[in-house]
Amino acid sequence: MASRKQFNVGIVGYGLSAKVFHIPFIALTPSLNLHSILQRNPSQGNSAPADHPNVTHHTALEPFLADPALDIVVLCTPPNTHYPFARAALEAGKHVLVEKPFVPTSAEADALAELARAKGRVLCVYQNRRWDSDFLTVRKLIADGTLGRVVELETHFDRLRIQPPVGSWKAGMGMKEGGGALFDLGTHLLDQVFVLFGMPSGVYAKFVRQREGRLVKGQGEALDEPDSVTLVLSYEETGVVVYVRIGVVSVESKQVRFWVRGSKGSYHKTGLDPQEDQLRVGGKATDAQFGREDESRFGRLSLLGENGSVEDHVCPTVEPETYLKFYELFAKAVENGKEEDIPVPATQAAQVLRIIEAARESAKTGREVAP
Repeated sequence: MASRKQFNVGIVGYGLSAKVFHIPFIALTPSLNLHSILQRNPSQGNSAPADHPNVTHHTALEPFLADPALDIVVLCTPPNTHYPFARAALEAGKHVLVEKPFVPTSAEADALAELARAKGRVLCVYQNRRWDSDFLTVRKLIADGTLGRVVELETHFDRLRIQPPVGSWKAGMGMKEGGGALFDLGTHLLDQVFVLFGMPSGVYAKFVRQREGRLVKGQGEALDEPDSVTLVLSYEETGVVVYVRIGVVSVESKQVRFWVRGSKGSYHKTGLDPQEDQLRVGGKATDAQFGREDESRFGRLSLLGENGSVEDHVCPTVEPETYLKFYELFAKAVENGKEEDIPVPATQAAQVLRIIEAARESAKTGREVAP
C-alpha cells in the first residue's frame, strides 16, 4: 500500500495566530509537515528560530516562496498584506490558507479565487468559527426542524472593553485595509450567517464609537472608524431577519451569543465557544475536555407544546468537532485538489465581503443596501 503523501507547510508571520491557531493543528494533521517559518524580525522572547529549531527559517518572502520543497503557505499576517502575499504565493505555485479577515475587498477576493483556479491550487480562508460547537448546535437545531420555521436570529460579539486595543495591527488599522470591528469580528459572525441562510436581500447598518458615545460613518478618518456595529440583514424570500451586533460597552455577567426564534421554539445561548480560551492558556486539541462546555454553560431551548404552552429545557451543546476538523478538511482538499472539498473557499469569503461592503455603504448613506 502506498504511503500517504505529506505536504510541507510554511507559515508567514509569527504572532498569536501562527502560534495558537495554526502550528498546533498542523502538528496534529498527519498529511501536513511544518517545513518553514517566515518571521521578519525574531527577537528575544518572540523567536520562531528559537521555538522551532528544526524547521527552515526566513526573514523575507522571496526566498521563502522560492523553496521548491514548500507546498502550502499559511498567511498569519495583518489583512492589508493578504492580497499581495497570497497572489505571490499562488504565482509561485503554492496552495494558500489565509487567516481572516481574508482581504479588504470582494474584488481582491474574486481576483485571488480566479488566480487559484487558473493555477490549479487550493485557496482557503481560515473561518475557524464554523467549527464552534455553539454554532454547530444552532445549525443542527435549524436543520432538524426543532425550531420550526426560523423567523429571527441574533448573533453577538458583545464585550466589556472600555479601553481600546494597543500594541497590534488591530489597534490602528482601519476598514480600508481590512481592519476594525466589522472585519475582525464581523467576518466571523457574517460568515456563520452566510452558512445558515446564504446571501441576504438587504443590509442595514449603524456604526458606533461606543467608547465615546458617537455615531460614525466609517469614511476613512481614524476618528470615524467604529468600535461597535449593528447590522440588520433581511431575507425577502423567507422573511428571516438577522441582527448582527458587535459591542465594546456591554456590562453583562453572561454575554448573549445566539438567540434564534422559530415557529416551534427558540434557542438562547450565552458565552463564547471555549476553544480559543483553552488554546490561549496552552490547551491542546488532544486534551479530553478540549472544546467541551460545562453543563452550566449549555443553552436554553424553549419549545411550543401541543396545548400551546411553552416549556424550557436545557439544550446540551453538540459534541465538538473542534478546529482540528478544519485542518482535516483543508488537508483533504489539498490532497485531492477538488475545489468543492475546500472547507472555506475564497468564493464564499468574497460573498461575505459583499455583505460587509453593503454594510459600509448603508452606514454611509443611511439606507438599506442590496449586497
